[in-house]
Amino acid sequence: MTSELRKSAPLLDAYLRYFESEKTPFTIPGHKQKAHRLDEGLGIVVDSDIPLYGGLDEIKLTNGTLQIAEELAAKLWGADYARFSTGGSTHANQAMILALGKPGDKVAVSRTSHRSILSGLVLSGLEPIWLTPEINEATGIPMGIPLAELERVLSQNPIAILLTEPGYLGTISDLPALIARAHENSIPVIIDAAWGGHFGFNNNFPKHALQLGADALITSIHKALPGYSASALLLAQGKLLNLARIEQSFETTHTTSPAGAPMASIDACRALLETRGAELTSRLLENVTVFKAAVQAKFDVPVFLNTENFPTERFDPVKIVLRANALGLSGLDLEMQLQKANIRVEMADQDTVVFLATLADEEDDFRKLESALVPILKSLQGPARSAQTSLSWSVVPEIGIFTRDAYFAETEFVHASEAVGRISADLIAPYPPGVAVLAPGEVITEQIVSGLAKLREAGVRIAYASDPTLTTYRVTS
Repeated sequence: MTSELRKSAPLLDAYLRYFESEKTPFTIPGHKQKAHRLDEGLGIVVDSDIPLYGGLDEIKLTNGTLQIAEELAAKLWGADYARFSTGGSTHANQAMILALGKPGDKVAVSRTSHRSILSGLVLSGLEPIWLTPEINEATGIPMGIPLAELERVLSQNPIAILLTEPGYLGTISDLPALIARAHENSIPVIIDAAWGGHFGFNNNFPKHALQLGADALITSIHKALPGYSASALLLAQGKLLNLARIEQSFETTHTTSPAGAPMASIDACRALLETRGAELTSRLLENVTVFKAAVQAKFDVPVFLNTENFPTERFDPVKIVLRANALGLSGLDLEMQLQKANIRVEMADQDTVVFLATLADEEDDFRKLESALVPILKSLQGPARSAQTSLSWSVVPEIGIFTRDAYFAETEFVHASEAVGRISADLIAPYPPGVAVLAPGEVITEQIVSGLAKLREAGVRIAYASDPTLTTYRVTS
């Protein structure tokens, strides 16, 4: 870290200053940065932990350090309001949803949303109007929400539009068109940009959502950016959103004991983007481009998704998505072989494997990946097969009862063979990507039961189901 970065990041500076002076705390956290006295391993884990209250600032926040840092973030992203979360985009999404309306109000929601959006709907009592993504026929992946889908639901008077941009596989909707149409009806547009924290700081990257006119942007600082796990940033504009209500909802759902390290990392990442954003994103783009070209040169069929597969600014240029089906292999088998080479991937299913590249990666990291990846691909390669749209992207939900009603309903377990036609009480999602195949209140179909069974048999983790074996389903009585 440079001294210049520290000077421009007040929370980072406060974190470092804490350890540069002697303190004898009689406050929480209970480890007091001295747990090594009790156990060396425990000390390694917790002794670098300090709180916001009585750590990065005084107990009463008299120095206003967090407020200063959040104002700097709002200025950089061009927002009226910014808050730092130590609960990830999950918390920020749920806080935003709670601030939108009252139980029974309707919101238009991308079906490719993360489970945190659905959980937010349960907490708030808002009812979803699902927006179905357009599927790219050549690749089988969602390209985003088409304008026609928004037009289809406007007559139902949604109070807000909730979109996930970019999607898990790096694709992006035609946001300028969607935002303009929503604003013609005075409907705010909220973007879950968990995977897009690096957007907007380089002319070769897509613009971030606020630059395109969106009303709120939520991003994970620990995904595309080099932040602490579960650190996230919420940004909002006040023209169509009630900022006081957002503040209330944020505080209602956030921890009252935020850890200092995630807070400091958000501030430091902001400062990093402000001072070196163009440089670092350019280096990342160059490294990814060279890596893709080096691997592609060894094969005659397309190995990766690339920007040219999509309209301009509709794909994250540093997203590495391997097209396993084009190589005639299983992405799950590839993942297992890479794990033997001590390489972890972000996501794998039958047809795709996602490798997450960030500002922290260097040329040597990509060379290691290339040297491990190419021989494995050669050993597994078979006849190309057509792309199959993942269950997470292809299910069109059939609403049985309201989401919140299903969540609080009396329930029972039925055998999978008897579940078709019943109403789910669970949210069930293959993980990753954590996109719901089934949400509370939706009708269980044969497509869902058979599809989830096949995914589980193939080794995909099925998350959030009350019975993770899928032998039984929890349904409303």
